[in-house]
Amino acid sequence: MPPFRHTNLEGGGFLRSKWKYAIAGGLAGIANGLFGGGGGSVFVPLLTRYCKLDQRRAFATSVAVILPLCALSVVIYLFRGGLDLITALPYLIGGTAGGWAGGKWFKGTKMPWLKRAFGLLLIYGGVRSFL
Repeated sequence: MPPFRHTNLEGGGFLRSKWKYAIAGGLAGIANGLFGGGGGSVFVPLLTRYCKLDQRRAFATSVAVILPLCALSVVIYLFRGGLDLITALPYLIGGTAGGWAGGKWFKGTKMPWLKRAFGLLLIYGGVRSFL
């Protein structure tokens, strides 16, 4: 299967047929910019429900899209004085190791468990937001 099976650039219809993707990406970008992260929690459900991607492809696509959004948010926060790089460094090291491990486990983990884990993460984040 080609890596870009959802991409059709022929006939100039790409942008017209992919407007849902652009809206989903925009909403993820807004969440990332407002909250300093969390765009994936918005993006994965949008990709599965409205863009009709299967769950595994939605998770992977989310990571590919969120990375540049996070990089942009970091630059904005850095220039506006809202980022303490020294404080962030230990989290970056741990997050890099966790991201590598999660990426390795991703393919071998059954989809129902990934969906449950993602749902629990969303519930946890929601509860913590209200406390």
